[in-house]
Amino acid sequence: MKFEYVLLALLSYRPFSGYDLRKWVETEGQFLRSRAHHSQIYRLLGRMVDDGWVAYEVDPREGRPDAKLYRLTPRGRDVLMEWVHSPYDPPSRFQDADFLARFSFAAPLDKEAAIRLIRTELTYRRAQIAGNRDRDRHIGFENPLPELDQDLAREISDELHAYGAASVDRWVTWLEGMLRRLETGRRESEGLTPTQQQPQRQQQTGDAA
Repeated sequence: MKFEYVLLALLSYRPFSGYDLRKWVETEGQFLRSRAHHSQIYRLLGRMVDDGWVAYEVDPREGRPDAKLYRLTPRGRDVLMEWVHSPYDPPSRFQDADFLARFSFAAPLDKEAAIRLIRTELTYRRAQIAGNRDRDRHIGFENPLPELDQDLAREISDELHAYGAASVDRWVTWLEGMLRRLETGRRESEGLTPTQQQPQRQQQTGDAA
């Protein structure tokens, strides 16, 4: 996933300064991408200005250096929407950053594109589960190092398999719920609105306490 697309998607919300984009990358963005140095962000912004994807205007700041406020251009919008509508090829590892970024920004821009994205991911994960859940995971040892604890190696393998299976099952369940949410326009809790859901959540919290 090119980081330029994430920056373009953010600029579809409102104009951002380079500093504001950097702060987003350091907070919310850390879950979509490994650390990006601020110099990289400014280099990308400069390149996108040269390519005509974004433009900026100078925002005077009293007592501080002036800031550049970046905004999408019509060409930048076209590039962003091309990414939103581009084919998605799921990787073997689920909850990939490319999917998360696409879904985060595609759903508000084009709900049908988000539905196609989830369906593609679901089809792949279901096939992945069917083909791998019951695979032969026997570990054969032949002249292992004397330091190797064979029983512990098997135990760790089993624990990781159980954890991974439970995690991907939760992921599939979440995808199925989001698909229904997008297709029907209703939330999972029997179609309740957020306001209607709030008292129910408070009661559940009190009961648990």
